[in-house]
Amino acid sequence: MKENNIDLAFIRGILREYEGDDHALIEILQRAQEHYGYLPEEAIYEVSRIKGIPPAKILGVATFYTQFRLRPVGKYLIMLCKGTACHVNGADGIEKAVSEELNIKDGETTEDGLFSLKTVACLGCCSLSPVMMINDETYGSLTPEKAKEILRGYKARGGDAE
Repeated sequence: MKENNIDLAFIRGILREYEGDDHALIEILQRAQEHYGYLPEEAIYEVSRIKGIPPAKILGVATFYTQFRLRPVGKYLIMLCKGTACHVNGADGIEKAVSEELNIKDGETTEDGLFSLKTVACLGCCSLSPVMMINDETYGSLTPEKAKEILRGYKARGGDAE
């Protein structure tokens, strides 16, 4: 069954797997996000209805952990580190370069749906600062021009598979 283009049969199947497990909310949300690419509102309400957990509690968990997304993201998710080492080594300049190159700000997605930008507190790569990740690839020792070159490479690929 689809509601608002979201296949709730998938989330219902996950909930059947975790029936009786009152400590599996994070796992359920992780699997839902893996399937949908984000946590659709409809899926959150379905989890609430079936598990008997208030939607506010589910949203509290989803917004507390930075791994969860409440909106769809682009094919290429750029996570830009703004931790201390990255900040000291020029993360603000990298963010400005990325924003200029893609015409988006933190939390936004390009109109073509290819790129989303998210600043994060730490990527755990301090020795490579400043750092950004694009999906599973890590890029360190960035300069504004190097960041733009990397993005241009992804733009050239467009929606093609990697």
